[in-house]
Amino acid sequence: MNKRPLFIVIEGVDGSGKTTQIEILKKRFKDLQLKIMDTHEPSDGPVGMLIRNIMKERIQTDPSTVAALFIADRLDHINNPINGMKNRLKQGYNIICSRYYFSNFAFQSEFVPIDWLVNCNSLCKSYLKPDIIFYLSVDPVACSNRLTNGRVDIEIYETLEKIIKTHREFLTAFEKYGQDENIHIIDGNKSIGDTSEQIWAVIEKYPSPSLSEKKVTVKS
Repeated sequence: MNKRPLFIVIEGVDGSGKTTQIEILKKRFKDLQLKIMDTHEPSDGPVGMLIRNIMKERIQTDPSTVAALFIADRLDHINNPINGMKNRLKQGYNIICSRYYFSNFAFQSEFVPIDWLVNCNSLCKSYLKPDIIFYLSVDPVACSNRLTNGRVDIEIYETLEKIIKTHREFLTAFEKYGQDENIHIIDGNKSIGDTSEQIWAVIEKYPSPSLSEKKVTVKS
């Protein structure tokens, strides 16, 4: 059995519904009276904020600099003595993280190739490896429609062409590199409720002390 609270990652291209599913998952953990923290990459730290400004083209730099910043932000995200994920797990928090497995801000903005992202994750896995990784596989056109109907400004990495490319290459990468990872590809084209049930069914089967102590499954 896993001896610490759960570290869950939810991935998917922008518009795939990650935020909605994370909110549903947070509620389920809270209903079970379990401590829960949600976080994301880039982090809210100073390096993460710098990365966000680069992604929004407020700061100009080169790909090698972006790659180095992502490594620095990832390691701080894991090891920061106050808000780092390792410390939060020690404090008994279950963690849900968006955009952890692959730092897809950098990839979608075409600063780094997919293989670099895999190598980044392999390096950081020795510090903290996710217990369960979900990838919401949603039709790219549906994702694009959600973004264009719901946002005033579309980011540079949210064009339909890049969403299609990102979706395709993520699935290819999971097939190529995911043999030793607990990756679950979730059909996000179903209803919000059906998608959340798919996610929860996987989590319930995972041997975690957080959930084994709770005998009642609370429906969202």
